[in-house]
Amino acid sequence: MADRSLRGMRLGAQSLQSEEGVEFSPRKKSVYRTDDGSTFEVVFSADAEVPEIWQSPKSGKEGHLLTDDGKLVETEDVETKTPRTHWDMLLERRTRDELEELLEERLSFLRARKGKQKIGA
Repeated sequence: MADRSLRGMRLGAQSLQSEEGVEFSPRKKSVYRTDDGSTFEVVFSADAEVPEIWQSPKSGKEGHLLTDDGKLVETEDVETKTPRTHWDMLLERRTRDELEELLEERLSFLRARKGKQKIGA
């Protein structure tokens, strides 16, 4: 078997797969325009949600989506909630006086465990 060589075929140069029976998914082109006026196209799937801002593959600048007639798509301002910090969530559950009392209890427990009256003394 090792004596035979494959004739009529270049190994690694051609694929034996064909595109017969392959259906490509539907696509749509979206046009974007950068601030300097240059435009570029991006191809998306037909059922994909097209973003309003896309980065240009050539210049790296942000492009804004254009409608079919060449006008900029109106962006919808969505109200964003300010992120809550751990401190904000803690203050929703306890008052500041309760927190100071809990802190004092915990500090006295730690001081008693170490055998000292005050930390750092």
